[in-house]
Amino acid sequence: MGTYIEFLKSKRHEASDFGFEPVWMPNGAFDFQEHIINKAVRKGRVGIFADTGLGKTLQQLAIAENVIRVTNKRVLILTPLAVAFQFIEEATRIGIDDIEHSKDGKFSKKIVVCNYERLHLLNSDDFECVILDESSILKNFAGKTRDLIVAFIKKVPYRFLATATPSPNDFIELGNSSEALGYMGYMDMLGKFFKSNQGSVDSNNRNIGEKFYLKPHAERDFFAWVNQWSIMVKKPSDLGYSDAGYDLPALHTNNHVVHNSKQWSIGGQMSLYAMPAKTMNEVREEQKLPVTERCEKAVALAEGKTSVYWCNLNEESSLLHQLDSESVEITGGMSIDKKEDILVSFARGDIKRLVTKARMTSMGLNWQHCNHTVYFPTWSYEQYYQAIRRFWRFGQKHEVVCDLVISDGQERVMEALQQKTQKAIELFENLVANANRDFSMTVKDFDKKVQLPGFLKCM
Repeated sequence: MGTYIEFLKSKRHEASDFGFEPVWMPNGAFDFQEHIINKAVRKGRVGIFADTGLGKTLQQLAIAENVIRVTNKRVLILTPLAVAFQFIEEATRIGIDDIEHSKDGKFSKKIVVCNYERLHLLNSDDFECVILDESSILKNFAGKTRDLIVAFIKKVPYRFLATATPSPNDFIELGNSSEALGYMGYMDMLGKFFKSNQGSVDSNNRNIGEKFYLKPHAERDFFAWVNQWSIMVKKPSDLGYSDAGYDLPALHTNNHVVHNSKQWSIGGQMSLYAMPAKTMNEVREEQKLPVTERCEKAVALAEGKTSVYWCNLNEESSLLHQLDSESVEITGGMSIDKKEDILVSFARGDIKRLVTKARMTSMGLNWQHCNHTVYFPTWSYEQYYQAIRRFWRFGQKHEVVCDLVISDGQERVMEALQQKTQKAIELFENLVANANRDFSMTVKDFDKKVQLPGFLKCM
């Protein structure tokens, strides 16, 4: 009997603890933040998947300080562009002064904050702990940079991830986080918990590509496994604490459709109406047509306000900057230092309006001083979510207005974005609800339920 029970136990994937008892807690931390810090430090390798504005910066700094006090070794915090200064300011506020922002690979303090883009200047042997702020940003990097980051973190004993969007599109995206933390590998996760629809076709008999679905009988074990190495929080009450002070102000999204003057041909007949773009190539072509009209509309909507223009094309960015004399533009060709200077200046209120792209600068930044934005939609829900959450986050004192500017041929993009938004909300809520359930199943449970086959009883 004992052998059989041990076999059953071996089939359950449990995440081991690598941490220690916390020895320090920042003054003024909320009860739910202390809960997260305690669990993370005890675990030693954890994904903190908490919504924007819940204090992930404070939590990461508290984790770093605990590692330093116990090991007397250095901690590296990797951040998106222009986020480093927020860590320095928050550290000062909570009484941590042994911290610095390294831009050249040199450092002398125990907590080193560095941008992902500068990681190649550092050596993993110098650090006992690595924290990836906005860890979902890994998907935005080219293969070489991403491989460098993953290889770096796997060499360090204590590892932590922090993001509000751990799986914006599908549960399977959690496999990347698990693997980076040193738990179950991505492919092992797929094999254990998911099934493939390989060979499936749509109603038109077209191959829809391989997709993975959570096995119905494996749902409980999957969420129990996720619960072992992550902390899922949309609001404090998810962990059993009060939501007082964490109610968000209203968010108003307005669609502004700009007429596309292009003539369309249908069966040789000219149409008075623009045909919706269906493919990504068609969308890109559609974006190029009414650039002037959309930019003029965007500038009119932002006039007199502190605002951010989120665009997609270089032509849009350049024209917005030309049309708005009070704007400052961030371009891909700028140096890292220049981009950082502009983003920090906007965060401090020194710039009236910012022109940028969501794929470059939409993560980790606190811009609660601004409550208006103009967004040129794309297919990416994560970029949209992260962009809006720079303003619409806990700590925002005013209602937030997001003006979405599209051409009449981009309706399909808006439909897809709305669908993705709804799916992502349901996905994360499902993940939070299940990951915070009581999964206290022990081996004793099997003692009550397992019935040995007759032939085993005779042995």
